[in-house]
Amino acid sequence: MHILIVDDEPAIADTLAYALRAEGFSSEHCALGGAALERLADGSAFDLVVLDIGLPDISGFDVCRRLRRDSDIPVLFLTARSDEVDRIVGLELGGDDYVAKPFSPREVVSRIRAILRRLRPERQESAEAHGRPQKSAKFAVDRDGLRIAYHGHWLALTRYEYLLLALLLERPGRILSRPQIMAAVWQDDGESLERTVDTHIKTLRGKLRAVRDDEVILTHRGLGYSLAA
Repeated sequence: MHILIVDDEPAIADTLAYALRAEGFSSEHCALGGAALERLADGSAFDLVVLDIGLPDISGFDVCRRLRRDSDIPVLFLTARSDEVDRIVGLELGGDDYVAKPFSPREVVSRIRAILRRLRPERQESAEAHGRPQKSAKFAVDRDGLRIAYHGHWLALTRYEYLLLALLLERPGRILSRPQIMAAVWQDDGESLERTVDTHIKTLRGKLRAVRDDEVILTHRGLGYSLAA
């Protein structure tokens, strides 16, 4: 599942992005309402929008109002105010839920799951019933089940292997340094060392080669790692 975060506070956006990634979601960030509307209008496949009401260019209410002219994408509002009138206005404009700041990132992720489960039950139940990836491709990610398939075979991944591979899959072809990977995957483990990344890359390569002997994860000396585009 791919989530668009629209919030002008980088710290909030980064915290949400990390929480989403830890739960198997991918995300993108826009700081302005206008930029978010452009991103949504260009055909990008997002499954839900996390939308701050107090944006510096146009309000989140206006973004939702324009979005609802031709899109039914789920919207979760964020606001620094908890007034009942704001909640009512947001829901009447077509919002699906509402969270007041300060909030727990885990609560936001939980609400996102609930929205997607409520609005798209048939697609999720079908995928779970058949136990197969939702997309047919070299890689397929079951973000609800926190698992990844490679050429149709589910990989037996540890938590960190899953998060590492999911991170690389979000940015095919982009080189990620060890510190970038550490910050994204092992942010909650202060004792981890950068060589941990090398160890997990090695085990991931072994599991991928057990399915097909291709060079999927590339090493860039002195720079880091990337997933073959």
